[in-house]
Parts: sequence; C-alpha cells; structure tokens
Amino acid sequence: FVSHEADLALRTVDDAAFFAEVAPLKLGALPPLQQEVSALGFPEGGDSLSITRGVLSRIEHIDYVHSAQSLLGGQIDAALNPGNSGGPVLVDGQIVGIAMQVVFLSQNIAYMVPTPVIQHFLDDVADGRYDGFPSLGLRHQKMENADLRRRYSVPPDKTGVLVLGALPGFSSAEHLKADDVLLSIEGRPVANDATIEFRPQERTAFSFLAEQLQLGQRVAIEVLREGKTIPLVVPLNRALGSGVLVPPPKYDQRPSYFIFGGLLFEPLCYDYLRARNFGSHALVALAARAPAFEGEEVVVLARVLSSEANEGYHDVLDAVVTAVDGVKLRNLEHLVQLIEQG
Repeated sequence: FVSHEADLALRTVDDAAFFAEVAPLKLGALPPLQQEVSALGFPEGGDSLSITRGVLSRIEHIDYVHSAQSLLGGQIDAALNPGNSGGPVLVDGQIVGIAMQVVFLSQNIAYMVPTPVIQHFLDDVADGRYDGFPSLGLRHQKMENADLRRRYSVPPDKTGVLVLGALPGFSSAEHLKADDVLLSIEGRPVANDATIEFRPQERTAFSFLAEQLQLGQRVAIEVLREGKTIPLVVPLNRALGSGVLVPPPKYDQRPSYFIFGGLLFEPLCYDYLRARNFGSHALVALAARAPAFEGEEVVVLARVLSSEANEGYHDVLDAVVTAVDGVKLRNLEHLVQLIEQG
C-alpha cells in the first residue's frame, strides 16, 4: 500500500523467513516538545547505520513536499541527509516518527511523519484497501479581524472561521452554507486563526480533527448561522486533495492529453506547473480558485507541434482554452467531444 499524501508505504517480502529473527519496533505516542529523539538511517557518506540525535522542536501542520498536501508533521533538529528518508525516529526504542524531508539552506531543520499520521495509514489499509485522509472540503477565511466578527454577529465568548463555501461533491456542501461561522469541530473550539488545541498549549490546523477520522466516518461540528448555534454531523465522503480545480501531484498514473491539428491539449495540474517551474503566474493563480462544478478542469494548450495546419501559432504556449466554437469548456473530455462532433 502507498500513501502519496503522507509519503508512506507499507512493504513486505515474499519469503516470510526474512523476518524470523527480526524484533519489531512498536509505535510510541507523540512525544512532548523538547523530547530528545534519535534518527536512524543510511545517509550519504558511509555504509553502516547512522544514528543522529536532536530534539522535537515543533508539531504542526506542514506542507509535505512529495504530495503538496498539508498534514501534521514533526520538526526535529537531528541531522538528516539524503538517505535518511524512511528511517525511524525513536524515543526509548519506540517509533515516534519516520524521517521525511529537510529544509535546505537552514540550520538543522528536518521533518518526520509523526505517529498519528502513521497510525491513520495503518488503520486505513487494515481492510485491504487504501482510501486516504478525509477532508471537509471547506473554503474558509480566518476571522482575526474584529470588524469581520462583528459583521457576522460572533459573540465575544466565541471564535471561529468564516465558511466561504464547500468544494463540489463534498458532503459539507449539503450541510454548510456560505456565511456560516465554524465554531467547533469534534467538540473543540476553532480559533479565529483557524487552529485548534490538539494538546495543552499546542495548536495546529482545525482540519487535523477530520483527518484523524477515516473516510466514510462522520465528524461533529458546530456553526453559527444567522445568530443561532447549530450542531451538525457531516459525513466525510471525499479524500484530501480531491475536488480541487488544479489537482495535486499524481503518481503511478499516465497523464491525460489530446492532440488535434498538431495542438497539444492537457488539463492543468500541479505536475504541469512543476514541469514549467511555476513560471506562469497566471496559471499558478488558478490553483487557488475553487471549481465551479464537479469535474471542472482548466484545459491548457501546452504546445504547438510544427505543422502546416497550425502555421502562425507555433509560439503559443501555456494558453488556457476556455471555449470551442463558442461553447464554454467543462474539461478535457468535453473538448474532445466538441472537436469530434465538429
């Protein structure tokens, strides 16, 4: 099983005898800040096992480079280098994380996948299928501004975030409305800066509480709607990274494209932007927009292959295609249908 979102994989070998004399390590609890940790691995510079030590500096949502998704992560200052990735981070002989990534041009800032994320992955695949981390699919705005809170009649003893809408296809679109104020999730108050307290004196993104559940489960929330506090129970029917206008990185999938008259069309996605080194600011800006309907894609004229049929258009690159013969496009499949019908 592979979780590209969490940069994790569960692997085995064909010969069960491989594990005969191997003592498994247990998963430990998430350690407190400033706890000393040991990182094991085989980084560059030698062939034997390397053990480096440091402390757990932070626990909060971070961007996972592999997936471009935000999940709970642990920052450690133990020295990590290429080759450490996938190695365990230990406290008292128990795994508290898996080495994942580093911040280059910095002083010993490295990250591990913490045990809550690891345990979620293991619980997920226990039924023989990987589903992913659930998401509420909410578009929201922080409410740190006092005038904004007054505008939506948030009582002085309440905090929360303003709901702007929900992504198409998510159950939250059926339960929440634009201009609702999300007050709490799973009984924990949501702060005006969109965080919750997941341990005493430690905060992270409020999405953590939904991500700790499994796809198909329900999450209890509380919203302020037109001055009234309303409890809701929302099914978690879609996974993190789905339903967005510009999809996150894809792995183990062939890219979609269509060639007509030497014109190469592709749907805009994170991989496309990365291949272009994020050079087009106009295309990057689209990544922040929510889809207007489920299945909407941004279709891009990625390249013009040299041909007499498209003479004079060979310099066109990264152009967003919005319509064919005056018909507004929905996605790449729609473009193919319109061209073949014409």
